[in-house]
Formats: sequence, structure tokens, C-alpha cells
Amino acid sequence: MTAQKPSFSFEFFPAKTPKGLENLQNDAQTLAKLDPTFMTVTYGACGSSQDVTFDLVTDIQDATKTPIATHLTYINTTRPDMYELADKLWASGIKHIVALRGDLPEDLSWPLDRDDDYFQYTSHFVVALKARQNFEISVGAYPEKHPDAPSLNADIEALKKKMDAGADRGITQFFFNNDSYYKFLDATAKAEIKKPIVPGILPIYDFDKMLGFAETCQAYVPDELKVRFDGVSDEDKPKVAEEIFLTQIHDLKDNGVEHFHIYTMNKTDLILKLHESL
Repeated sequence: MTAQKPSFSFEFFPAKTPKGLENLQNDAQTLAKLDPTFMTVTYGACGSSQDVTFDLVTDIQDATKTPIATHLTYINTTRPDMYELADKLWASGIKHIVALRGDLPEDLSWPLDRDDDYFQYTSHFVVALKARQNFEISVGAYPEKHPDAPSLNADIEALKKKMDAGADRGITQFFFNNDSYYKFLDATAKAEIKKPIVPGILPIYDFDKMLGFAETCQAYVPDELKVRFDGVSDEDKPKVAEEIFLTQIHDLKDNGVEHFHIYTMNKTDLILKLHESL
């Protein structure tokens, strides 16, 4: 009996130049040919590129005929404005939302002060979106703990609230130590979280830039990963990145993972090689 073919979803971010947007459209159409379950588009801190994202997700969905999800962050956006945006998305055929708090602006700190004009917690946001329209909703999950959570157990409690509020799945922050993900699944199962928790995987296109991402979100980068890139020529770094990417996903697949969410970094080459290897 042959093993079940894994499924994928792909995440893009809006490009900042006309040429970048053109390349992104082409990349989305290339990856759409791999028959992903869905593709997602993020946007800047505090919704700074919301209008660009809205146009982009509708254009990509029209061009690829693939279900597209858009990120929505509620921080610094009033409830009425969020409802208006949600209705606009639904009317345009975007039926999937990645519901997130969003990055805190400098004038706010966590936990937020109560303000009835704004959402305070992602679980409340999920309830409101589901009541507004029957969106498919994905939420963030953090195998190594969200930076603002006081503990991993507290973070898992927050994830359970999001799932109980109506989220359909969790998508994890990127990680490089698969054992962290396996332990996280064990912990969430004990917390009676029954919805899927999809691993988010980040190909390493720029090691130094990745370290910056990891520092921002407090994702652990194993020393062995740093050793792999230490002293490697620029010419050979793509091969090292490919080996790390493929090895991580094959290990997850061998341990029963059936769906992968890939943070594409708006590139396709490693993903195409992954698809070929599987």
C-alpha cells in the first residue's frame, strides 16, 4: 500500500514594488499547480498594507482558482471597521481568515487594557468573525511559546480558547527542532485540543535574515543549524538550505504529519524540489 500523499498550504507576503507584485502573481500561479489546500497572504504590522492585501488576495484567487486566506489582525482596528472589512472579504469570495492579534505598536503593551471598541483576545475575535459570516478560520500556534505568553501552559490554554471559539485549525510559528512540535502535540492533546495543528515550515533562503526573524518571535535555532552554515560559501548555502528543508519535512511526514504550511518567502524553488522529492 502506498503512503498517502501529504497536502500543503503556502503563505506569501505582499511585495512592495510593481515588479515584486508581478513576480508574486507568477509564483502563486506556479505553486497553485501543486494543488495546495489553500494559500494565504499576510500583511504588515497593524494592518499597514491592508488595502494592498485585499486586492492581492482577490486577484490571486481569481487567477489561480485556489482558495485564498487573508490574515486579519485586530490590534488597533475598531470592531466596526473589522466587521466592515470581514463583510467586504466575504462578498468578494474570500471565505478563509487567518485570525491573529498582530504585532503590538509601541504605545501598547500586553495584556491590553479593556476597551469595548476593540477586541482584547483572539478567541473573542474568532467568535465575532464566525458570528458575522461562516468563515473558515485558522489561528496561530506556538510550539516554543508566544513571546508575550507567561508560560507554554498558559499559551496552550489560550490556544484551546481559540479552538473552542470556532477556529478550524492552528498553524504553528516556524520551528527547526521537530521534537518541540511533537511535544507540543502531546501537550495540546492532554489539554483536549482536538482540531488540527499544522506545522509551519520556513525554508532558509537567507540565514542571517532568518536569525532576525527567529529573534523577533523567539523561535529556537539549534546550534547544529548554525554549524551547518558556518564557513559555507554563498554558492553552497542553497544546497545546505535544501538539505535542511527536505530533511525536516521528511521526518515530520515519517511521524504522521499529513499537512504542511510553508512560509514561502515569495520564492518557489525549494518548494518545487520538495514536491518532486515527495
